[in-house]
Amino acid sequence: MSETQTAPLTLNIQYTKDLSFEVPNAPAIYTILRQPPSVNINLDVQVRRLQEDQNVYEVTLATRAEATIPTPPESGNGAGDGQAGKDMTVFIADLAYSGIFTLTGIPENQIEPVLLVECPRLLFPFARNILADITRDGGFPPVMLGPVDFVGLWQSRREQMDAPPVANA
Repeated sequence: MSETQTAPLTLNIQYTKDLSFEVPNAPAIYTILRQPPSVNINLDVQVRRLQEDQNVYEVTLATRAEATIPTPPESGNGAGDGQAGKDMTVFIADLAYSGIFTLTGIPENQIEPVLLVECPRLLFPFARNILADITRDGGFPPVMLGPVDFVGLWQSRREQMDAPPVANA
């Protein structure tokens, strides 16, 4: 008799949990944008167990892309507030891309790295495509996320959790 082998990590489903794209200074931004904007990317991995007695988790890759340009000096057209040195928002894209994962037979000490490294690695290419498509469809150069070091992200999160709290003086 042969035993059926169950994969240690199963991606049951993946989906766009939340997606927001806004161009707060439209339509004026399209007339003053002369070069690609500066894009600041924030990325976070969130995990929650769906049922206490099962190893089924929702893993969410939360990405925020905020594009800005220096405020033009002649911005008396309502597109900016005229404050010198303050950046003008071109667009803001927020994406929460999730997957439901089942873990089977993974040792307890390996669950955290699997959830915070391997699961986001599987979700990343899909989130990357959605972000590129939504920014391109919004009339801007597509935001192409570069490779993400999920191991480094996980390790820095662990170091922050292990660090003693800093008292405010």
